[in-house]
Amino acid sequence: MYDLAGKTILVTGASKGIGAAIASRLGASGAFIVAQYGADRAGAERATAHLDSSRTCLLQADFSDLDSVEALWQSALAWRGRIDVLVNNAAIMLWDGGIEQPVERWDAVWNETLQVNVLAPARLLRQAVKHYLETGGGTIVTISSWAAQKGVTNPASIAYGAAKSAIHNATQTIARAYASQGILAYIVAPGVVRTRLSDQFAETQGGKEAITDSLAMKEWVPPEDIANTVEFLSSGVARHLSGATLDINGASYIR
Repeated sequence: MYDLAGKTILVTGASKGIGAAIASRLGASGAFIVAQYGADRAGAERATAHLDSSRTCLLQADFSDLDSVEALWQSALAWRGRIDVLVNNAAIMLWDGGIEQPVERWDAVWNETLQVNVLAPARLLRQAVKHYLETGGGTIVTISSWAAQKGVTNPASIAYGAAKSAIHNATQTIARAYASQGILAYIVAPGVVRTRLSDQFAETQGGKEAITDSLAMKEWVPPEDIANTVEFLSSGVARHLSGATLDINGASYIR
């Protein structure tokens, strides 16, 4: 376990799955946690229940509303006066945006996906960079997906893969452009993770057993593996890893 004592970390999508595991782990390592949630406050409370309440701040924000995203950043910043690490995790995956859908639904899926998975986290990237330039540096961790590199298996979720590629690229650009100013930016690209979202994905691809059989380790990635990686990146012990994409997929996809 790495010592994150004194660090203030904003984790988006902290009410379930990967985000909940990250918030829990980083908090257990001593960080002050700002846990963003959309509608599921109870989930965010469960994720941080074992932590000292004085070191947690739960904030609601609707990522379909950019004003809400801006308010999230300002409230998170006001809590302790700084944010040391931004973990951009919150995302959606919609399953009915395929080529065969009516153009109205196609457009709606693209618009919603790009709003939540690109425009909202990009606003947070922007605010983080501005803040870090004023404070002498900081860390950004973007939770992407292997879909950003290899495309999606189900073409009905084509917008998801494209959106993950966009925020992936934006994070790399920040890593390159601001490396000399103390801003570190990393991408974590999971494969099939043991979450509700992956359960839904599996149902579109023949079921959980079919997905499991396709994986090299014959098992899904535990959310805790991703949380452990984010803890490592948040610690600051691997500065020159900035700009890297860390694949976590149990050797099922090797670049």
